[in-house]
Amino acid sequence: MDLEPEELQFLTIPQVLVESISITKRSPRSFYLITLTLIFPLSLAILAHSLFTHPIIVKLDSVDSYNSARARHDWTVLLVIQFCYLIFLFAFSLLSTAAAVFTVASLYTASPVSFSSTIYAIPKVFKRLFITFLWIALLMFAYNAVFFLFLVMLLIAIDMNMLGLAIFAGLVISLLYFGVHVYITALWHLGSVVSVLEPIYGYAAMKKGYELLKGRTQMGMVLVFVYLILCTLIGGVFRSVVVHGGENHGIWTRIVIGGSLVGVLVIVNLVGLLIQSVFYYVCKSYHRESIDKTALHDHLGGYLGEYVPLKSNIQMENLNAAA
Repeated sequence: MDLEPEELQFLTIPQVLVESISITKRSPRSFYLITLTLIFPLSLAILAHSLFTHPIIVKLDSVDSYNSARARHDWTVLLVIQFCYLIFLFAFSLLSTAAAVFTVASLYTASPVSFSSTIYAIPKVFKRLFITFLWIALLMFAYNAVFFLFLVMLLIAIDMNMLGLAIFAGLVISLLYFGVHVYITALWHLGSVVSVLEPIYGYAAMKKGYELLKGRTQMGMVLVFVYLILCTLIGGVFRSVVVHGGENHGIWTRIVIGGSLVGVLVIVNLVGLLIQSVFYYVCKSYHRESIDKTALHDHLGGYLGEYVPLKSNIQMENLNAAA
């Protein structure tokens, strides 16, 4: 980012998008490798896992034609696939976040940027992100419990023809999904960046993210909402054409459309991660919090420890200066 810290607070959503996309031009090789090794597998898993689960779900729907042993086997396979998918999704989501945030911050502080240094720093960054994620998971558990409660209330109200209660439950559910869910997601993303770039993580990072989000809540929620809508649309088209479209579309059409949708989701996820980082600096600038590039540089260096290639670069620079 070429903007001064005090200029970041005035960025609009389109300008945040443009600024985020321009970051990739400063280290194209690093972002290409991050995209290829982390973001692409994540995006492919998000879309392709339904290709494996859909046939099993179809079999379970016709359970009358199956004996109980076969049904139990199908349920076991489905649960194993879902468990492995969630673990993969969780791991690569945090790894992608760690790599993107670390690389953007390195560029911001004019630190040496390479894919190898990013990979070397990821294990320490991952630990901090994992602890923050656990706190967010607790918050999401509470949210889902309330959401489920009102969903049950809505179903009961519909079954008993209680129009007033049904409308009330429906409004609360809409508020929870389009308001609370989006806000918690924005808080999670901002807290994740805080966990990487500041010497705090877990609950402290969530609290810091909450404070930074004040005054920029609307911008943060709009960014998250647009991201979720794009992911939903991409997933919906993929399921409609690739997963369920066997009778209406040929195999090559499904392959081409499926591959194109994976590529689009890769771009959406990459840009989303970059926006996540830029939005952190926007919030810091809005609250007049100084962004000490030297301190941030030292903080990022702490993740690298005794990273040999960096020390070699420093030694070469010293030799050239001596010469």
